[in-house]
Amino acid sequence: MPDKPLDGSAPHGAAAHNSPLPLRPEVETLEESQIVEVWKLGFERDDVIGLWVGEGDAPTPDFISEPAIEALRSGQTFYSMKRGLPEMRRALADYSAPLYGTRPDEERITLTQSGMNAMIVVLQAFLRPGDRVAIVSPIWPNIVSAVRLLGGEPVQLSLDHAPDGGFRLDMNKLEDLLKTGVRALFVATPGNPTGWMLEDDGLAEVLNLTRKYGVWLLADEVYNRFTYEWSSAPSFLSLAEPEEPVIAVNSFSKAWAMTGWRLGWIVHPPALGDVFDKIIEFNTSGPQAFLQHGAIAALEQGEGFVKEMVERCRRGRDLIYQGLSDLPRVTLANPPGAFYSFFKVEGVEESLAFAKRLVHEAGVGLAPGSAFGPGGEGHLRLCFASSEARLSTALERMRPLLS
Repeated sequence: MPDKPLDGSAPHGAAAHNSPLPLRPEVETLEESQIVEVWKLGFERDDVIGLWVGEGDAPTPDFISEPAIEALRSGQTFYSMKRGLPEMRRALADYSAPLYGTRPDEERITLTQSGMNAMIVVLQAFLRPGDRVAIVSPIWPNIVSAVRLLGGEPVQLSLDHAPDGGFRLDMNKLEDLLKTGVRALFVATPGNPTGWMLEDDGLAEVLNLTRKYGVWLLADEVYNRFTYEWSSAPSFLSLAEPEEPVIAVNSFSKAWAMTGWRLGWIVHPPALGDVFDKIIEFNTSGPQAFLQHGAIAALEQGEGFVKEMVERCRRGRDLIYQGLSDLPRVTLANPPGAFYSFFKVEGVEESLAFAKRLVHEAGVGLAPGSAFGPGGEGHLRLCFASSEARLSTALERMRPLLS
């Protein structure tokens, strides 16, 4: 029998769960995303129309890719500044000015390796073991797992159903939760998976509640350009003072078709700049320089492309609504933001099992509503950021199972 390795690791070929050394409890209990669980069913099937994850079927355009390729060829492959190149942060500040009505100082901007990495970096800055984080849900499940992974306790507040089939936030319920003692409030607006969105009055009310109870406010604004009545969604950054504990997270993934690039950014109080600089050093040491040149091109030249993306999603949204709203078992609304249809199916009590059935029997991949928290069961999420032809085929396949 071979000797046990001196470092305590498992012998070669042994499974990780047979290791004699325990992992952190937060890791041991970490569950796989139900979205990924369904997604895996279609990995080896070419006939499945996958509308389960948050991306469309359009590749990154050349005007973004070419500057990154040229920077790569020119040798920009070395370590870069941890919070982003100066020209990168300057471009982000310039881009933000018309959206927020004010130009944030460049010291308030930090580039990260994806929107998810941005959220991890932010949580690492202020979340202490045992801290409670209020999360408005149904919500993208990764933020819930991120809080747990860092030793916090996520507390989800479910949106109420509105008469039109959409969603609304009950401010009285939110205040009742905040007054019980939470460290932070996480709000995604426009929201994933619901497309729900706070307008100016709602933003002000939420911001005032976090001020009243001394709570950090973490805003997910990844879908801020995907609105169907405005050029961009209203933002907490338009209302908050620069020094307030309000942090907005964003990403290049959605508006510019750059999901695989893994670039995001944070707008934060100026005092946190040095803090994030240190935290990033021990996470990734900073984003790749050559990718940043493509991201700068996206910000400076991409407004026309963003508008095309939004209009494409508007057509997809309307197509899905027309294709599902006549089904008596289906309840849905046309969402004001993001690019998802989050619809309820009467008689579906286990959405994970039903999503798997759709893959096997219809060849269509949707995300199960149960993945998005306690308010999501019985629903399915469909990403409509795809071509009309692809969405039409998916509808034809799904309707018999939903009828």
